[in-house]
Amino acid sequence: MEVMDQELKRLKIDRSGAADGGGSKWATRWILIGVALFVLAGVGATVYNKLNSALEVTMVRAQAQQTGGASGQAVVLNATGYVIAAHKIQVASKVVGKVAWIGVEKGDKVKEGQVIVRLEDDEYRASLQQARGQLLSLEARLAELVNGSRPEEIAAAKANVEQAQADLENARVNLERVRKLHQDGVFPKSNLDDAQARYDAAQARVNSLQKTYELVKIGPRREVIDALKGQIEQVKGMVSFAETQLNNTVIRAPVTGTILERVVERGEFVTTSFVGERGAKGYVVSLADLNDLRVELDISQNDFNKLGPKQKGEITVDAYPGKKWDGVIDEISPEANRQKATVQVKVKVLNPDEYLRPEMNASVAFLSEARSMGAAAAGKPVVFIPPAAVKDDKVFIVVGEKVVQRTIRTSGNTPQGLRVEDGLIGGEDLVLNPPAELKDGMKVQRKKS
Repeated sequence: MEVMDQELKRLKIDRSGAADGGGSKWATRWILIGVALFVLAGVGATVYNKLNSALEVTMVRAQAQQTGGASGQAVVLNATGYVIAAHKIQVASKVVGKVAWIGVEKGDKVKEGQVIVRLEDDEYRASLQQARGQLLSLEARLAELVNGSRPEEIAAAKANVEQAQADLENARVNLERVRKLHQDGVFPKSNLDDAQARYDAAQARVNSLQKTYELVKIGPRREVIDALKGQIEQVKGMVSFAETQLNNTVIRAPVTGTILERVVERGEFVTTSFVGERGAKGYVVSLADLNDLRVELDISQNDFNKLGPKQKGEITVDAYPGKKWDGVIDEISPEANRQKATVQVKVKVLNPDEYLRPEMNASVAFLSEARSMGAAAAGKPVVFIPPAAVKDDKVFIVVGEKVVQRTIRTSGNTPQGLRVEDGLIGGEDLVLNPPAELKDGMKVQRKKS
């Protein structure tokens, strides 16, 4: 604000020029507009930073204690995360084109190989037809070379040789006559030279036609045939490529699953390269097999030693608090997250059904077999939380970098804290003394001590 005050003090309006009164008024207006825009930009930046900054909060972990039971298993760790599809696929096009037809909607179930989108294919059909025509032309030329010359062509070449030989004989007779007359002094030397030139030309023509006749009888050279065969193989590749491009205008489902998102409409352009914000689409639909689900969790490094490969757990979701699904650790990240001090773990849902949906909030209670027959078997855990974490029978659970508001049911204060009968399973990170401005879905960070 001090910088703004200094800038405003520097702004002065020159009122001395009476002749330029209209210009001064416009200058004043533009200055005021510039100042207003500067102020609005500063206010907007401040509001934006405030809205997008993480709210610092104090966090506390819900504690779970085991009660007697007959399950033979104990909960060693509770964690929260999200349900995800094990393999989410964005179905893209291999060719560029405009969407001519789309046959699926969001939520539709599709089978592997089912046609979901067709692109306009006029250009690809024309390219294929052109390549096939070129191939037919080269194959016909090769057949002509392989079969050799036709009898009629050989006979014509032979007749040309015989005609040239007759002309040569006539030129020889004429040369002898002119030579004799020249020797007798009847013809001059020039007549003899002309007769000799005609004879030599006839001899050269006979030699040329004779070689042509021999080539016609032999047929084309092997090198010419091999070169033409190479051209045919090249064009066959062009035909195969054109057929593949044409087939790629029909986009099929790569796996059996459910359509999660449809991003194109009829008439929109699909590309295989750079995708602009408002330009062509890079893919047409996204799908996943909802019978293959995982729960993705970020486990604190302090709790990571409680888990192991193939460890079992019970899965619950906020949407259906009374339902449980069986799970087993399927994947443990080979590296930790330095910023969060966590290790990512994925739990496979062993008995998925239509109730589970990707991106649902989920909690997993990891189980461990009782080590001693004399030890009390574990039953349903009892959860205790600080009363300061509850506001209007609701708590804020920290999941990743955001909070999720959840309604709970309590049964009164105890020395261990407020007893929670429903809504929590233990191990969740809660916001202590939630600020009034804290809302569901807001971004938060742990308050530095």
